[in-house]
Amino acid sequence: MSGLGNSSIEAIEKIKARIRACDYLSVAQLFLKDNFLLTRPLKTTDIKPRLLGHWGTCHGINVAYANLKAFYAGDPNFSFVLGPGHGFPALQANIFLDKKLLEVDSQATLDEAGIAYICRHFSWPDGFPSHASPFTPGTITEGGELGYALANAYGVALGHPEKTIAVLIGDGELETATALASLNLRSLLTGSRNGKVLPILHLNGYKISAPSIYARKSERELNELIRGFGYEPVLIDGDEPENFQIALENADKNPFFILKTEKGATGPNRYQMSHQIPLKKVKEDKGELQTLEDWLVSYQFDQIMKNGLEEVSYE
Repeated sequence: MSGLGNSSIEAIEKIKARIRACDYLSVAQLFLKDNFLLTRPLKTTDIKPRLLGHWGTCHGINVAYANLKAFYAGDPNFSFVLGPGHGFPALQANIFLDKKLLEVDSQATLDEAGIAYICRHFSWPDGFPSHASPFTPGTITEGGELGYALANAYGVALGHPEKTIAVLIGDGELETATALASLNLRSLLTGSRNGKVLPILHLNGYKISAPSIYARKSERELNELIRGFGYEPVLIDGDEPENFQIALENADKNPFFILKTEKGATGPNRYQMSHQIPLKKVKEDKGELQTLEDWLVSYQFDQIMKNGLEEVSYE
C-alpha cells in the first residue's frame, strides 16, 4: 500500500476490525445487561434500567487508540493519555481487548464471559464507574475533570527521553485555561533530556450540545494558533486508518495532530444529540430498540468473535 511504509493491508484491516470491536463494546456497555452477543433479537429486558454514560466521543477515542497502538506496537516506552475520560466505555473496551484489565481483574477474560462481565457491570453499583477513574489500569485522575491531560503527558515525558506519549485532547477541553496554558510546555520542555509528546486534538465539533470554538474557526485560523505555540499542525480528516498511519509516519519534529471526525460517528444520532445516551427511550420505544439492534449489528462483531478477539488485540 503506497505511502504506508511498514503498514500492510493486513495491518490496516486489523485496525478497522479493532475499531469496530471497540465501538461495539462501547455501545454494549452503555445499554446492555443481557444478550451481549445478540444471539437473539433484543428485548426491553436486555436493556439496563438506568442508562448512564457518554457515547459521542467514543468512536474518536477508538480510532485514535487503535491507530496509535498499531503504529507503536511492541514499544514499551509508548504511553497513551486520554483527555475525554467521560468516554470511558471506549477506554475500557481497549484495555479489555489488550488484557490490561485482566492483569488487575481476573473476571475480565477475553471471551464471552468477560464481555458479559464488563458490559453488565459498567455504570453499575459496585461495578465500573461511567468515567475513567483511579480504578482503571494506568489512570490517576477522574475522567470528568477535563483540562490537564496535556500537562500530564508532559509530566510523563519529563526526564525520560526514551518515552513517547500521545495525548488525546477534546476540542471542548482545549477551551479550558489549563489546556491552553499547557500548550506552552512544548517550548519549556525541549531538549534531549525529555521524551516526545504527541498532542492529538479530537475535533468532533461539539462540547456537550454546543459547537466548540475550534469547530467554528477556519482551518487557517486553527493552524496558525497551533503554530504560534511552536507545533506543526497535521490534519487527519476522517477515521480511515490509512490517513492516520500516514500522518504518524510522516510527522515532523513537533507535530500537533487534528483528528477530525463527526461527534457520535457510526451511531444513530450524531452531533449534539449524541453526547450522552443517544437513544433515551429505548426501553419504551420499539422503534428505538430496533435502531439499537441495527446499530450493534452494523459493527459485525459476530465475525470478529468468530475470528477470535486475540486477532484485534495489541497486548
